[in-house]
Order: sequence, then C-alpha cells, then structure tokens
Amino acid sequence: MGTEVTAPGGSLHRVISALAKWGLDGKVRMLGESTRTSQDAANALGVKVGQIAKSLLFMVGEEPILVIASGANRVSERKLEAHLSSKVRKARAEEVRDLTGFAIGGVPPVGHKRHLRVMVDEDLLQFAEIYAAAGTPNAVFGLTPKELLEITGGAVLDLKEEG
Repeated sequence: MGTEVTAPGGSLHRVISALAKWGLDGKVRMLGESTRTSQDAANALGVKVGQIAKSLLFMVGEEPILVIASGANRVSERKLEAHLSSKVRKARAEEVRDLTGFAIGGVPPVGHKRHLRVMVDEDLLQFAEIYAAAGTPNAVFGLTPKELLEITGGAVLDLKEEG
C-alpha cells in the first residue's frame, strides 16, 4: 500500500520538511496509482472517500483561503461566504500553483509558498485517521484530525453542500 519516501525533491520535499517541523516525519508515502481525485486516493489506500482531506483554494478578493474538505463532500460556497462575510470564488489552476506552489491534484494542507488562512470541514473530525495529498498526484500522508488542526491552524466549520 505504498512506500515510505526518504530522498525526495521539489514539491514533495517541501511537504516532508513542513511535516518534520511538526514531528510528523516518515508519514509520506508514494503510491503506484494516482491520488489526483479523492476517490482515486481512497481506492489506492483502501479507505473511505470521506477520510481523504482534499485541499481546495478559494479567493476572497485577492486573499486566498485554503479549504480542507472531506473527500465525500462538495464545499458549499454559500456557507463559506456566510462565514467570511464576503463573496468567494474557486481559484483558477494558475492561481493555485502561484499561491501554493503546488498543482491541482497534489495540493497539501502544508508547505505552501505563503501563509494561507485555513478552513477545515467538520466532517473530517469523525475519523481516527485521514489522508492528504503530499505535493504530487501520487504522494499522500496520514494524520489525525487533531494533527491536521495543529499543523494548519484551521478553523473547523460546517462546509458541506447539502443535498
């Protein structure tokens, strides 16, 4: 179910370095299959799609907001706008790369080019272990919801699109 990474470079290295600062060394695994979508990641790991912590970038004017959502959920822009008291839009692919340093499909919750305000989907808190992208479409790492909140400083919100 994947191999431990010891000598990575680039995007993956930034994630491993960020995790090491929080004592989460040795968590990153390379998988043979793509983890570009939540379903792909869940299939590759043999876990529920809800355990996949997908990182999505939204824009409030010029401010990027990172939303870490359960892979089973669509993010409600209406709920996000209500919380932020402002209009939001999904970031374009080039904005995601420019602001985080990662391409869509591999955006992790840590290791970004700049500090981002983070919102975490409350549905992730129901799992003992969750999995997030580690900078590439084939790399993931596991952690607890508590660790996710500690390393991101994220605010827990009800972000699920209803229906």
